[in-house]
Amino acid sequence: MSGGAPTLERMASKRASTTAPYRCTECGWTTIKWVGRCGECQQWGTVVEAAEPTGLLRAVTPVAPGAGRAARPITSIDTADAPRRTSGVGEFDRVLGGGVVPGAAILLSGEPGVGKSTLLLEVAAQSAKAGRRVLYASAEESTAQVRLRAERTGALHDELYLASETDLATILGHVDEVAPELLIVDSVQTVASSLSDGMAGHPSQVREVASTLIRVAKERGLPVIIVGHVTKDGSIAGPRILEHLVDVVCHFEGDRQTSLRFVRALKNRFGPTDEVGCFDMTGAGIAEVPDPSALFLGHGVAEPGTCVAIALEGRRAMPVEVQALTIKTTAPNPRRIVNGVDSARVAMVLAVLEKKAGVVTSDQDVYVSTVGGVRFTEPAADLAIAVAVAGAVRNSATPRTLAAVGELSLAGEVRPVTQAAQRRTEAARLGYTDVIDNRSSTLRGALEDVRTRLRPGRDEHIPDF
Repeated sequence: MSGGAPTLERMASKRASTTAPYRCTECGWTTIKWVGRCGECQQWGTVVEAAEPTGLLRAVTPVAPGAGRAARPITSIDTADAPRRTSGVGEFDRVLGGGVVPGAAILLSGEPGVGKSTLLLEVAAQSAKAGRRVLYASAEESTAQVRLRAERTGALHDELYLASETDLATILGHVDEVAPELLIVDSVQTVASSLSDGMAGHPSQVREVASTLIRVAKERGLPVIIVGHVTKDGSIAGPRILEHLVDVVCHFEGDRQTSLRFVRALKNRFGPTDEVGCFDMTGAGIAEVPDPSALFLGHGVAEPGTCVAIALEGRRAMPVEVQALTIKTTAPNPRRIVNGVDSARVAMVLAVLEKKAGVVTSDQDVYVSTVGGVRFTEPAADLAIAVAVAGAVRNSATPRTLAAVGELSLAGEVRPVTQAAQRRTEAARLGYTDVIDNRSSTLRGALEDVRTRLRPGRDEHIPDF
């Protein structure tokens, strides 16, 4: 027996004895002594003992043929075994690809205070109202605090169970006792496992907790939604392997100055990653915004220096009003102030306007902004910015029924944009009968098309572009 092939146990012990006692959990760099910062990837707090249990490395024992689940051809597997279930929140289902898949592990990240817990409490309440038992495990708030928020948002239901626990084993005990059909853990950085050293939030603890929750989700067909913290630069905190383990990664974002919130899918094994869910944060909780068109449009009569563009958020086309203001200046370096659009593209549009269309802005301060605080940075905004700036310079108001969609080249050409047909369809649905796009092949031609539809300003005549 000793002269035969080495056993798995002997191979594992030999490998452990020849490796360094400390290893980086991010890149695998090893060292003979503990250090606070990895010498390879320069990450802080990622160097741990190599023998420390992580929840990912399990004992490998050979299984006799037929003892486990037999491998089957992919064509013989029935997808009816994993039907999607609605979460009760239509915008959240849109991002997930149509609903929650049983056994799916979903990671939701976002800035502090953006409304992650409020959104998930609404998802839990709607699922409970649909007759599915939900367990909401909060490791950051007490059950009384969650109850107060649920009363304010109208999320009370007998099928919604609350638990305030920071120990993973206790949470799993609640899962066995309650037998939920949806598990929400808020958050993974505040839950600790006794099988791993370190305090809650340590990379090894995050990895152990996440891997255990995902394993429970797969074994029981229990969908699990995990809340994750973010770092200063907006990326998900903890080891990068956390994003690889889960099935869906969603990011909840929004500006604190506005009530609008967006949920985007950064990774989705069960659907597309180009969908966006829109929400409105109110004093009574979070509300869906199935048609956010009115949020990004101005109101009242048309004013000089405005133009509507059709933005594309995921698969959803939305009109966004671009506003421009120009003021004569004698300064050698005119100001260029932008909000909601890309400053580099605005500078390029101004240069093309002056060189190819004769709209002089080199002696004027230019201010460009979007309505509603939305960011519109795709190239499709170029033509709308050009029309708005030209209207501001010439003091001419663009009609409310006109929209402009197109990318400008340095040669003054209007280039087509992605999903142009969908943008035109959405514009027509919202009442924009005139759409200026790449059918006007040049910027000068596009401005000429706009000129035929312009209205004079308060004290000006219709100008010639």
